[in-house]
Amino acid sequence: MRSLYFLLPGTGKRFACGGLFAELKAFNLAKQICPAQIVTYRQREPDTLFLDDILQQDLSDVIFVMSWGFDVAKLAKRLKNHNAIYHAHSAGYGFTVPSSVPIVTVSRNTLGYWGQLASNSLIYYLPNQISDEFSNQQINRDIDVLIHTRKSSEYLLNQLIPALQRVCKVEVIHTHVESLSAVFNRSKVYLYDSAEYWAQQGVSEGFGLQPMEAIACGCQVFSSVNGGLSDYLDPGFNCYKIAAYSTEFDVQRILKALNQPAPVLPESFLAEYRGENIVDRLEVILREINEFFDHKQTHPATIEELTRSRLFKLNAKQIIAKLRKKFGAS
Repeated sequence: MRSLYFLLPGTGKRFACGGLFAELKAFNLAKQICPAQIVTYRQREPDTLFLDDILQQDLSDVIFVMSWGFDVAKLAKRLKNHNAIYHAHSAGYGFTVPSSVPIVTVSRNTLGYWGQLASNSLIYYLPNQISDEFSNQQINRDIDVLIHTRKSSEYLLNQLIPALQRVCKVEVIHTHVESLSAVFNRSKVYLYDSAEYWAQQGVSEGFGLQPMEAIACGCQVFSSVNGGLSDYLDPGFNCYKIAAYSTEFDVQRILKALNQPAPVLPESFLAEYRGENIVDRLEVILREINEFFDHKQTHPATIEELTRSRLFKLNAKQIIAKLRKKFGAS
C-alpha cells in the first residue's frame, strides 16, 4: 500500500478542536495498516513534515489525506497532480472535489451529502473512533447534569441551565478537560445542543463525538439530532431530544430521567465505533483506493461530472422533451 500523509494546518493549541482530535485518532489507527505521517501546511512544527518542503519530491507512493474543511478546496488544487483523498467530517462547505479524489466520510449523514454532490467519486463510510477509555466504570455519579458550554445554544445557556440549577446539581464546563471520560462517569445526564452553533457556521455537525462518548460512559443524553448526530442518536430509545417545545417540558423530562434512569446500552451498540472495527473497515477502503490510484495512472476520467452547467443542460433537455410531447400530441 502507498503511505498516507495526513494533512493538518498544525497540531498545537491554536488548532485544537474535535476535528483535529478525531483526525489524530484516524492517523494512529491507519498506522496499523500502512506507513503514515503527519504533514502540516500552515505552521512548521518540530520533527514534522511541512507541505511546501515535500511537493517537489517523488510522491507517487504517497496518498495525501485532506480533512480541514475550510482548506480542502485550496489543497485539492495544489495536489491535483498527486494522489489525494478527502476525509470528510462536516458537510456544507460549498466546494466540490473532482472524481479523481475519493471521499471517506465519518457519518452516513455526510455520506449522503457527498453521494449527491460527487456522484462520480469513490465514496466510503468510516466512523470516528470512540476510544476504549470511554466506558462505564460503574462508579458513584455525584453530578446530576453536565453541560459543556462550547457549541451550546443560547437556549441551553440562558434558559435551561438556570432552570435546572434551581432543582438539581449542575456542572458547567467552560474549558478543556483533561479526562472527559472521568467527568462523564461522574454524571447522570449530559446535555448537548449544537444545532444553533452549526447553523451559524453554515456547515453541519460532522459526527458529534461527545454525546456518543457520554453514552459509552453510561450517561443519559439529551441532545439535538442535527447532522451526523442523526447517525446514531435515536430519541426515545437511546437518548432524549433536547429543546423540545418549552423549558418546563425539558426540565420535567430531565428530572424524570434522573429519578428513573434508563437501562445502560449494551457494548454491542458501540462496537461499530471501536478501534478494531474501524481498522478492519479502513483496510478494505485503503485497498480499494490504492487500486483506484493504480488505475488512474493509465486511464483518464470518462464519466461527465454533475456540474451546475450540466444540470442546467439536463433540465433544459427535460423541459424541451415535455414541450415536444405536449405540442406533438395536440
